Amino acid sequence: MAVSLNLRVVPGSYGIARLDSEAALPAWAGGEGFWTIIRADDEMTVVCLQDRIPDDIQSVKGWACLRTVGPFAFNATGIVSALIAPLSAQGIGVFVVCTYDGEHLLVSERDMDRSKELLVANGHSFVG
Repeated sequence: MAVSLNLRVVPGSYGIARLDSEAALPAWAGGEGFWTIIRADDEMTVVCLQDRIPDDIQSVKGWACLRTVGPFAFNATGIVSALIAPLSAQGIGVFVVCTYDGEHLLVSERDMDRSKELLVANGHSFVG
């Protein structure tokens, strides 16, 4: 059975920034709305409202955010795949951040309307 998900649009225009792995946690990232900081062995990635990212930071701006309406069981399968497969098949790039209760799917703002159309055509719904 195919996974059918409820999604909502997260307000705002987002940026995805890259910092060195040893960088201090950036105070500029936090605040209202969705944001996340992920530290890996070789980099730190920051996702936040794009107007918070300083001009001298390596980043890609102009992302829109969709969020699943969860929560989902930790052993649930196929959730991320159900979101990215129809978009990837049409050449739409995605950046996914999973949280405890759901998934955030970032797509280029220029691809947002088409992304929503494709997700609905593949059995997903938009709420609120």
